[in-house]
Amino acid sequence: MTTAPREAETRIGPVGALLCRVMFLAICLAGPVLLVPVVSQSQNLSTVDFWGLLAGDLLMTVVGVGFGVWGLRLVTRSRRDMRRLAAAGVAATAEVLTVANNLGGEEPGLRLRLRISGPGFTTFEVEAVRPDDPALVPGALLAVVVDPAERVFSFR
Repeated sequence: MTTAPREAETRIGPVGALLCRVMFLAICLAGPVLLVPVVSQSQNLSTVDFWGLLAGDLLMTVVGVGFGVWGLRLVTRSRRDMRRLAAAGVAATAEVLTVANNLGGEEPGLRLRLRISGPGFTTFEVEAVRPDDPALVPGALLAVVVDPAERVFSFR
Protein backbone atom coordinates (compact mmCIF):
# COMPACT_ATOMS: atom_id res chain seq x y z
CA MET A 1 0.00 0.00 0.00
CA THR A 2 1.43 3.35 -1.03
CA THR A 3 0.72 6.30 1.21
CA ALA A 4 0.20 9.85 0.01
CA PRO A 5 3.47 11.78 0.00
CA ARG A 6 3.89 14.42 2.66
CA GLU A 7 6.52 16.71 4.08
CA ALA A 8 8.02 15.61 7.39
CA GLU A 9 7.05 17.56 10.47
CA THR A 10 9.45 20.18 11.82
CA ARG A 11 12.57 18.78 13.44
CA ILE A 12 12.41 18.62 17.22
CA GLY A 13 15.39 17.49 19.25
CA PRO A 14 15.13 15.29 22.35
CA VAL A 15 15.11 18.20 24.82
CA GLY A 16 12.55 20.12 22.77
CA ALA A 17 10.40 16.99 22.51
CA LEU A 18 10.54 16.49 26.28
CA LEU A 19 9.58 20.12 26.94
CA CYS A 20 6.74 19.96 24.39
CA ARG A 21 5.41 16.73 25.89
CA VAL A 22 5.47 18.21 29.40
CA MET A 23 3.65 21.32 28.15
CA PHE A 24 0.97 19.34 26.29
CA LEU A 25 0.53 17.02 29.27
CA ALA A 26 -0.02 20.08 31.48
CA ILE A 27 -2.64 21.33 29.01
CA CYS A 28 -4.36 17.93 29.20
CA LEU A 29 -4.42 17.92 32.99
CA ALA A 30 -5.55 21.52 33.65
CA GLY A 31 -9.28 20.82 33.20
CA PRO A 32 -9.45 17.66 35.35
CA VAL A 33 -7.35 19.29 38.10
CA LEU A 34 -9.74 22.26 38.25
CA LEU A 35 -12.73 19.93 38.13
CA VAL A 36 -11.78 18.18 41.40
CA PRO A 37 -12.35 21.20 43.74
CA VAL A 38 -15.70 21.98 42.09
CA VAL A 39 -16.97 18.45 42.64
CA SER A 40 -15.52 18.16 46.16
CA GLN A 41 -16.94 21.55 47.24
CA SER A 42 -20.34 21.12 45.62
CA GLN A 43 -22.23 21.32 48.95
CA ASN A 44 -20.65 24.74 49.71
CA LEU A 45 -21.68 26.27 46.38
CA SER A 46 -25.03 27.54 45.23
CA THR A 47 -26.74 25.49 42.52
CA VAL A 48 -26.12 28.16 39.88
CA ASP A 49 -22.43 28.48 40.83
CA PHE A 50 -21.95 24.71 40.91
CA TRP A 51 -23.49 24.09 37.48
CA GLY A 52 -21.69 27.09 35.97
CA LEU A 53 -18.30 25.98 37.30
CA LEU A 54 -19.01 22.35 36.35
CA ALA A 55 -19.95 23.29 32.78
CA GLY A 56 -16.89 25.55 32.42
CA ASP A 57 -14.54 22.91 33.80
CA LEU A 58 -16.02 20.17 31.62
CA LEU A 59 -15.61 22.38 28.56
CA MET A 60 -12.03 23.19 29.58
CA THR A 61 -11.37 19.47 30.09
CA VAL A 62 -12.70 18.49 26.66
CA VAL A 63 -10.86 21.29 24.83
CA GLY A 64 -7.64 20.90 26.85
CA VAL A 65 -7.49 17.12 26.49
CA GLY A 66 -8.24 17.37 22.77
CA PHE A 67 -5.54 19.99 22.18
CA GLY A 68 -3.06 18.22 24.45
CA VAL A 69 -3.51 14.85 22.74
CA TRP A 70 -3.19 16.54 19.32
CA GLY A 71 0.07 18.16 20.44
CA LEU A 72 1.46 14.94 21.89
CA ARG A 73 0.70 13.13 18.63
CA LEU A 74 2.35 15.92 16.63
CA VAL A 75 5.57 15.70 18.67
CA THR A 76 5.59 11.91 18.36
CA ARG A 77 5.05 12.09 14.59
CA SER A 78 7.84 14.65 14.21
CA ARG A 79 10.33 12.49 16.10
CA ARG A 80 9.24 9.37 14.17
CA ASP A 81 9.61 11.16 10.81
CA MET A 82 13.13 12.34 11.61
CA ARG A 83 14.23 8.91 12.87
CA ARG A 84 12.77 7.27 9.77
CA LEU A 85 14.49 9.75 7.43
CA ALA A 86 17.81 9.33 9.26
CA ALA A 87 17.61 5.52 9.06
CA ALA A 88 16.07 4.89 5.64
CA GLY A 89 16.22 8.26 3.91
CA VAL A 90 17.44 8.47 0.33
CA ALA A 91 19.01 11.60 -1.15
CA ALA A 92 16.72 12.94 -3.87
CA THR A 93 16.06 16.00 -5.99
CA ALA A 94 12.98 18.19 -5.98
CA GLU A 95 12.34 20.14 -9.17
CA VAL A 96 10.23 23.27 -8.77
CA LEU A 97 7.34 23.07 -11.25
CA THR A 98 5.29 26.11 -10.22
CA VAL A 99 5.64 28.96 -7.74
CA ALA A 100 2.77 30.96 -6.22
CA ASN A 101 2.36 33.25 -3.22
CA ASN A 102 1.00 31.49 -0.17
CA LEU A 103 -1.76 33.81 1.00
CA GLY A 104 -3.50 31.56 3.49
CA GLY A 105 -2.60 30.25 6.90
CA GLU A 106 0.04 31.32 9.35
CA GLU A 107 2.95 30.47 7.09
CA PRO A 108 3.68 33.27 4.62
CA GLY A 109 5.99 32.47 1.76
CA LEU A 110 5.79 30.62 -1.51
CA ARG A 111 3.61 27.65 -2.39
CA LEU A 112 5.67 25.32 -4.56
CA ARG A 113 4.56 22.46 -6.75
CA LEU A 114 7.47 19.98 -6.70
CA ARG A 115 8.39 16.85 -8.62
CA ILE A 116 10.54 14.67 -6.38
CA SER A 117 12.69 11.97 -7.95
CA GLY A 118 15.52 9.77 -6.81
CA PRO A 119 16.75 6.19 -6.55
CA GLY A 120 14.55 3.54 -4.94
CA PHE A 121 11.12 5.12 -5.39
CA THR A 122 8.79 6.28 -8.13
CA THR A 123 8.71 9.98 -8.92
CA PHE A 124 5.88 11.88 -7.23
CA GLU A 125 4.55 15.43 -7.11
CA VAL A 126 3.65 17.40 -3.97
CA GLU A 127 2.94 20.92 -2.81
CA ALA A 128 5.06 22.55 -0.13
CA VAL A 129 5.33 25.99 1.43
CA ARG A 130 8.79 27.52 1.70
CA PRO A 131 9.98 30.93 2.90
CA ASP A 132 10.38 33.64 0.25
CA ASP A 133 13.56 33.12 -1.73
CA PRO A 134 14.36 34.67 -5.11
CA ALA A 135 16.12 31.44 -6.13
CA LEU A 136 12.82 29.53 -6.01
CA VAL A 137 11.73 29.71 -9.63
CA PRO A 138 10.30 27.06 -11.95
CA GLY A 139 13.07 24.69 -12.96
CA ALA A 140 15.14 25.18 -9.79
CA LEU A 141 16.44 22.02 -8.11
CA LEU A 142 16.31 21.48 -4.34
CA ALA A 143 17.97 18.78 -2.27
CA VAL A 144 15.59 16.59 -0.27
CA VAL A 145 15.71 13.36 1.70
CA VAL A 146 12.91 10.85 1.08
CA ASP A 147 11.79 7.75 2.95
CA PRO A 148 10.84 5.54 -0.02
CA ALA A 149 8.50 3.28 1.96
CA GLU A 150 6.38 6.06 3.49
CA ARG A 151 7.04 8.76 0.87
CA VAL A 152 7.87 11.25 3.61
CA PHE A 153 10.34 13.94 2.58
CA SER A 154 12.32 16.74 4.17
CA PHE A 155 14.33 19.57 2.67
CA ARG A 156 18.04 19.48 3.49
